[in-house]
Amino acid sequence: MTRWGILATGHIAARFAEDLRLVPGAELVAVGSRTAETAERFAERHGVPRAYASWAELAADADVDVIYVATPHAAHHEAALTCLTAGKPVLVEKPITLDLATSTELVDTARAAGVFLMEAMWMRCNPLIRRVCQLIADGAIGTLTGVRADFGVAGPFPPEHRMRARALGGGALLDLGVYPISLAHLLLGPPQHVRSWAKLGPEGTDENTGLVFGYDSGAVATLSCSMVGATGLTASITGSTGRIDLPEPFFRPAGFTLHRADAEPETITEELVGSGYQHEAIEVQRCLAEGLTESPLVPHSATLEIMGLLDDIRAQIGVSYL
Repeated sequence: MTRWGILATGHIAARFAEDLRLVPGAELVAVGSRTAETAERFAERHGVPRAYASWAELAADADVDVIYVATPHAAHHEAALTCLTAGKPVLVEKPITLDLATSTELVDTARAAGVFLMEAMWMRCNPLIRRVCQLIADGAIGTLTGVRADFGVAGPFPPEHRMRARALGGGALLDLGVYPISLAHLLLGPPQHVRSWAKLGPEGTDENTGLVFGYDSGAVATLSCSMVGATGLTASITGSTGRIDLPEPFFRPAGFTLHRADAEPETITEELVGSGYQHEAIEVQRCLAEGLTESPLVPHSATLEIMGLLDDIRAQIGVSYL
Protein backbone atom coordinates (compact mmCIF):
# COMPACT_ATOMS: atom_id res chain seq x y z
CA MET A 1 0.00 0.00 0.00
CA THR A 2 1.27 3.48 -0.92
CA ARG A 3 0.18 6.10 1.60
CA TRP A 4 -0.41 9.50 0.02
CA GLY A 5 -0.51 12.97 1.47
CA ILE A 6 -1.94 15.97 -0.38
CA LEU A 7 -0.49 19.43 0.18
CA ALA A 8 -3.18 22.08 -0.58
CA THR A 9 -6.96 21.86 -0.62
CA GLY A 10 -8.16 23.51 -3.84
CA HIS A 11 -9.96 22.25 -6.93
CA ILE A 12 -7.06 20.25 -8.39
CA ALA A 13 -6.29 18.68 -4.99
CA ALA A 14 -9.91 17.55 -4.77
CA ARG A 15 -9.89 16.00 -8.25
CA PHE A 16 -6.64 14.18 -7.48
CA ALA A 17 -8.10 12.87 -4.22
CA GLU A 18 -11.10 11.47 -6.08
CA ASP A 19 -8.91 9.81 -8.71
CA LEU A 20 -6.71 8.16 -6.08
CA ARG A 21 -9.72 5.94 -5.36
CA LEU A 22 -9.15 4.43 -8.82
CA VAL A 23 -5.49 3.56 -8.14
CA PRO A 24 -4.76 0.03 -6.89
CA GLY A 25 -2.69 0.06 -3.73
CA ALA A 26 -3.18 3.79 -3.05
CA GLU A 27 -4.44 5.21 0.22
CA LEU A 28 -4.97 8.90 1.01
CA VAL A 29 -3.97 9.25 4.65
CA ALA A 30 -3.21 12.94 5.26
CA VAL A 31 -3.75 16.47 3.99
CA GLY A 32 -1.84 19.64 4.82
CA SER A 33 -2.81 23.28 4.38
CA ARG A 34 -1.82 26.68 5.73
CA THR A 35 -4.77 26.64 8.13
CA ALA A 36 -6.42 23.98 10.27
CA GLU A 37 -9.87 24.99 9.01
CA THR A 38 -9.19 24.34 5.33
CA ALA A 39 -7.29 21.12 6.04
CA GLU A 40 -10.04 19.76 8.28
CA ARG A 41 -12.76 20.70 5.80
CA PHE A 42 -10.92 18.89 2.98
CA ALA A 43 -10.28 15.86 5.21
CA GLU A 44 -13.95 15.60 6.12
CA ARG A 45 -15.08 15.94 2.50
CA HIS A 46 -12.69 13.27 1.20
CA GLY A 47 -12.49 10.92 4.17
CA VAL A 48 -8.85 11.68 5.00
CA PRO A 49 -7.80 10.46 8.49
CA ARG A 50 -5.34 13.25 9.36
CA ALA A 51 -5.39 16.99 8.69
CA TYR A 52 -2.43 19.30 9.33
CA ALA A 53 -2.39 23.09 9.66
CA SER A 54 1.07 23.41 8.08
CA TRP A 55 3.06 21.94 5.23
CA ALA A 56 5.91 21.02 7.57
CA GLU A 57 3.64 18.89 9.76
CA LEU A 58 2.43 16.96 6.72
CA ALA A 59 6.01 16.45 5.53
CA ALA A 60 7.01 15.17 8.99
CA ASP A 61 4.30 12.48 9.11
CA ALA A 62 6.17 9.18 9.17
CA ASP A 63 3.11 7.35 7.86
CA VAL A 64 3.06 9.32 4.57
CA ASP A 65 5.00 7.68 1.73
CA VAL A 66 4.63 10.36 -0.95
CA ILE A 67 3.16 13.87 -1.17
CA TYR A 68 1.26 15.49 -4.03
CA VAL A 69 1.79 19.28 -4.13
CA ALA A 70 -1.30 21.01 -5.54
CA THR A 71 -0.80 24.65 -4.56
CA PRO A 72 -0.91 27.55 -7.08
CA HIS A 73 2.27 27.81 -9.19
CA ALA A 74 3.99 30.43 -7.07
CA ALA A 75 4.03 28.16 -4.00
CA HIS A 76 5.29 24.99 -5.73
CA HIS A 77 8.95 25.68 -5.00
CA GLU A 78 8.54 26.32 -1.27
CA ALA A 79 6.08 23.47 -0.78
CA ALA A 80 8.12 20.89 -2.69
CA LEU A 81 11.35 21.96 -0.99
CA THR A 82 9.67 21.52 2.40
CA CYS A 83 8.78 17.95 1.48
CA LEU A 84 12.08 17.03 -0.16
CA THR A 85 14.18 18.29 2.73
CA ALA A 86 12.03 16.14 5.02
CA GLY A 87 12.95 13.15 2.84
CA LYS A 88 9.51 12.74 1.27
CA PRO A 89 9.03 11.73 -2.38
CA VAL A 90 7.07 14.43 -4.22
CA LEU A 91 4.72 14.75 -7.16
CA VAL A 92 4.51 18.50 -7.96
CA GLU A 93 1.68 19.98 -9.99
CA LYS A 94 2.75 21.55 -13.27
CA PRO A 95 4.53 23.79 -13.96
CA ILE A 96 6.98 22.52 -11.36
CA THR A 97 7.97 26.10 -10.38
CA LEU A 98 7.90 29.57 -11.93
CA ASP A 99 11.34 29.45 -13.56
CA LEU A 100 14.30 27.28 -14.47
CA ALA A 101 16.48 28.36 -11.54
CA THR A 102 14.03 27.22 -8.85
CA SER A 103 13.14 24.07 -10.83
CA THR A 104 16.82 23.20 -11.01
CA GLU A 105 17.12 23.70 -7.25
CA LEU A 106 14.33 21.18 -6.65
CA VAL A 107 15.88 18.64 -9.00
CA ASP A 108 19.33 19.10 -7.46
CA THR A 109 17.88 18.77 -3.95
CA ALA A 110 16.03 15.57 -4.86
CA ARG A 111 19.06 14.05 -6.56
CA ALA A 112 21.40 14.91 -3.69
CA ALA A 113 19.02 13.32 -1.19
CA GLY A 114 18.18 10.35 -3.40
CA VAL A 115 14.47 11.21 -3.13
CA PHE A 116 11.88 10.75 -5.88
CA LEU A 117 10.64 13.90 -7.63
CA MET A 118 8.24 14.17 -10.57
CA GLU A 119 6.38 17.02 -12.23
CA ALA A 120 2.68 16.22 -12.53
CA MET A 121 2.49 16.53 -16.31
CA TRP A 122 -0.31 13.99 -16.39
CA MET A 123 -0.61 14.13 -20.19
CA ARG A 124 2.67 12.25 -20.54
CA CYS A 125 1.26 9.38 -18.41
CA ASN A 126 -2.02 9.12 -20.34
CA PRO A 127 -2.36 5.68 -21.99
CA LEU A 128 -3.59 7.05 -25.32
CA ILE A 129 -0.83 9.67 -25.49
CA ARG A 130 1.67 6.91 -24.78
CA ARG A 131 0.12 4.85 -27.59
CA VAL A 132 0.46 7.81 -29.96
CA CYS A 133 4.14 8.04 -29.06
CA GLN A 134 4.62 4.33 -29.73
CA LEU A 135 2.91 4.55 -33.13
CA ILE A 136 5.18 7.43 -34.10
CA ALA A 137 8.25 5.56 -32.87
CA ASP A 138 7.16 2.59 -34.99
CA GLY A 139 7.01 4.81 -38.09
CA ALA A 140 3.23 4.87 -38.48
CA ILE A 141 3.26 8.38 -39.99
CA GLY A 142 6.83 8.55 -41.21
CA THR A 143 9.21 11.35 -40.27
CA LEU A 144 7.58 14.05 -38.14
CA THR A 145 7.18 17.38 -39.92
CA GLY A 146 4.81 19.32 -37.69
CA VAL A 147 2.84 19.60 -34.47
CA ARG A 148 -0.12 21.94 -33.95
CA ALA A 149 -1.89 22.35 -30.62
CA ASP A 150 -4.00 24.95 -28.81
CA PHE A 151 -5.36 25.47 -25.32
CA GLY A 152 -7.61 28.46 -24.75
CA VAL A 153 -10.38 29.18 -22.25
CA ALA A 154 -12.90 32.00 -22.37
CA GLY A 155 -12.72 33.39 -18.84
CA PRO A 156 -13.29 36.07 -17.75
CA PHE A 157 -11.13 35.93 -14.63
CA PRO A 158 -11.00 38.68 -11.98
CA PRO A 159 -7.64 40.45 -11.45
CA GLU A 160 -6.93 38.59 -8.21
CA HIS A 161 -7.57 35.15 -9.76
CA ARG A 162 -4.55 32.84 -10.03
CA MET A 163 -4.94 32.94 -13.83
CA ARG A 164 -4.31 36.69 -13.89
CA ALA A 165 -2.40 37.64 -10.74
CA ARG A 166 1.33 38.11 -11.31
CA ALA A 167 2.12 37.21 -7.68
CA LEU A 168 0.55 33.79 -8.27
CA GLY A 169 2.42 33.11 -11.52
CA GLY A 170 -0.64 33.96 -13.59
CA GLY A 171 -1.08 34.11 -17.33
CA ALA A 172 -2.02 31.69 -20.08
CA LEU A 173 1.52 30.46 -20.72
CA LEU A 174 2.33 28.63 -17.49
CA ASP A 175 -1.17 27.38 -16.79
CA LEU A 176 -2.37 26.42 -20.29
CA GLY A 177 0.51 26.84 -22.74
CA VAL A 178 2.58 24.29 -20.88
CA TYR A 179 0.36 21.56 -22.42
CA PRO A 180 0.93 22.37 -26.12
CA ILE A 181 4.60 23.03 -25.36
CA SER A 182 4.93 19.70 -23.53
CA LEU A 183 3.28 17.85 -26.41
CA ALA A 184 5.68 19.39 -28.92
CA HIS A 185 8.62 18.59 -26.65
CA LEU A 186 7.44 15.02 -26.10
CA LEU A 187 7.32 14.41 -29.86
CA LEU A 188 10.10 16.61 -31.24
CA GLY A 189 12.38 17.39 -28.31
CA PRO A 190 13.72 20.87 -27.54
CA PRO A 191 13.43 23.32 -30.46
CA GLN A 192 16.44 25.10 -31.90
CA HIS A 193 14.41 28.22 -32.75
CA VAL A 194 11.65 29.88 -30.70
CA ARG A 195 9.42 32.80 -31.69
CA SER A 196 6.56 34.07 -29.56
CA TRP A 197 4.06 36.93 -29.26
CA ALA A 198 1.53 37.77 -26.56
CA LYS A 199 -1.12 40.29 -25.60
CA LEU A 200 -0.49 41.20 -21.95
CA GLY A 201 -3.23 42.16 -19.52
CA PRO A 202 -3.14 45.03 -17.02
CA GLU A 203 -1.59 42.72 -14.41
CA GLY A 204 1.44 42.15 -16.65
CA THR A 205 0.60 38.51 -17.38
CA ASP A 206 -0.12 37.08 -20.83
CA GLU A 207 -3.73 36.81 -21.99
CA ASN A 208 -3.30 35.50 -25.54
CA THR A 209 -0.05 33.91 -26.71
CA GLY A 210 1.20 32.41 -29.97
CA LEU A 211 4.33 30.30 -30.41
CA VAL A 212 6.32 28.90 -33.32
CA PHE A 213 9.09 26.37 -32.69
CA GLY A 214 11.59 25.48 -35.39
CA TYR A 215 13.73 22.35 -35.44
CA ASP A 216 16.91 21.64 -37.35
CA SER A 217 15.17 18.54 -38.69
CA GLY A 218 12.87 20.87 -40.63
CA ALA A 219 9.87 20.24 -38.38
CA VAL A 220 7.72 23.12 -37.12
CA ALA A 221 5.41 23.37 -34.09
CA THR A 222 2.66 26.01 -34.07
CA LEU A 223 1.14 26.42 -30.63
CA SER A 224 -1.21 28.81 -28.85
CA CYS A 225 -2.74 29.46 -25.46
CA SER A 226 -5.34 31.94 -24.29
CA MET A 227 -7.46 32.92 -21.32
CA VAL A 228 -9.65 35.32 -23.31
CA GLY A 229 -11.09 32.89 -25.84
CA ALA A 230 -12.10 29.23 -25.89
CA THR A 231 -10.17 27.34 -28.55
CA GLY A 232 -10.83 23.85 -29.86
CA LEU A 233 -8.32 22.20 -27.48
CA THR A 234 -7.21 19.95 -30.30
CA ALA A 235 -3.87 18.83 -31.70
CA SER A 236 -2.54 17.41 -34.95
CA ILE A 237 0.74 15.58 -35.46
CA THR A 238 1.89 15.44 -39.08
CA GLY A 239 4.45 13.14 -40.61
CA SER A 240 5.80 12.48 -44.07
CA THR A 241 3.36 9.58 -44.63
CA GLY A 242 0.40 10.37 -42.38
CA ARG A 243 -1.18 12.31 -39.55
CA ILE A 244 -2.59 11.76 -36.08
CA ASP A 245 -5.46 13.98 -34.94
CA LEU A 246 -6.19 14.38 -31.22
CA PRO A 247 -9.69 15.64 -30.36
CA GLU A 248 -10.77 17.85 -27.48
CA PRO A 249 -9.14 17.83 -24.99
CA PHE A 250 -5.92 16.73 -26.68
CA PHE A 251 -4.07 16.31 -23.36
CA ARG A 252 -6.63 13.78 -22.12
CA PRO A 253 -8.30 12.39 -25.23
CA ALA A 254 -11.00 9.74 -25.40
CA GLY A 255 -9.43 8.62 -28.66
CA PHE A 256 -7.45 9.71 -31.70
CA THR A 257 -7.59 9.24 -35.47
CA LEU A 258 -4.69 7.79 -37.41
CA HIS A 259 -4.45 8.81 -41.07
CA ARG A 260 -2.03 6.68 -43.10
CA ALA A 261 -1.18 7.18 -46.74
CA ASP A 262 -3.43 5.08 -49.03
CA ALA A 263 -5.50 3.77 -46.11
CA GLU A 264 -8.82 4.54 -44.49
CA PRO A 265 -8.60 6.64 -41.30
CA GLU A 266 -8.46 4.50 -38.16
CA THR A 267 -10.00 5.78 -34.92
CA ILE A 268 -8.64 4.35 -31.68
CA THR A 269 -10.62 4.96 -28.49
CA GLU A 270 -10.47 4.21 -24.80
CA GLU A 271 -13.10 4.67 -22.09
CA LEU A 272 -12.46 7.72 -19.93
CA VAL A 273 -12.53 6.95 -16.22
CA GLY A 274 -12.25 9.59 -13.51
CA SER A 275 -10.56 12.89 -14.26
CA GLY A 276 -7.38 11.31 -15.64
CA TYR A 277 -5.05 12.01 -12.72
CA GLN A 278 -4.90 8.35 -11.70
CA HIS A 279 -2.35 7.55 -14.41
CA GLU A 280 0.32 9.83 -12.95
CA ALA A 281 -0.33 8.38 -9.49
CA ILE A 282 0.08 4.87 -10.90
CA GLU A 283 3.38 5.92 -12.47
CA VAL A 284 4.62 7.41 -9.19
CA GLN A 285 3.78 4.22 -7.30
CA ARG A 286 5.49 2.10 -9.95
CA CYS A 287 8.65 4.21 -9.67
CA LEU A 288 8.65 4.06 -5.87
CA ALA A 289 8.17 0.29 -5.90
CA GLU A 290 11.16 -0.04 -8.25
CA GLY A 291 13.34 2.32 -6.21
CA LEU A 292 13.53 4.98 -8.95
CA THR A 293 14.17 8.63 -8.11
CA GLU A 294 12.69 9.94 -11.36
CA SER A 295 10.13 8.73 -13.87
CA PRO A 296 11.14 7.75 -17.41
CA LEU A 297 7.76 9.09 -18.56
CA VAL A 298 8.32 12.54 -17.01
CA PRO A 299 12.11 12.73 -16.59
CA HIS A 300 13.87 15.61 -14.86
CA SER A 301 15.58 16.48 -18.14
CA ALA A 302 12.23 17.13 -19.86
CA THR A 303 10.96 19.19 -16.93
CA LEU A 304 14.06 21.38 -16.97
CA GLU A 305 14.16 21.76 -20.75
CA ILE A 306 10.53 22.87 -20.79
CA MET A 307 11.09 25.28 -17.91
CA GLY A 308 14.00 26.77 -19.84
CA LEU A 309 11.70 27.19 -22.84
CA LEU A 310 9.09 28.91 -20.68
CA ASP A 311 11.76 31.29 -19.37
CA ASP A 312 12.84 32.13 -22.93
CA ILE A 313 9.25 32.71 -24.04
CA ARG A 314 8.48 34.93 -21.05
CA ALA A 315 11.56 36.99 -21.86
CA GLN A 316 10.34 37.40 -25.45
CA ILE A 317 6.81 38.44 -24.48
CA GLY A 318 7.83 40.58 -21.50
CA VAL A 319 6.34 38.66 -18.57
CA SER A 320 8.23 38.67 -15.26
CA TYR A 321 7.15 37.41 -11.86
CA LEU A 322 9.77 39.40 -9.91
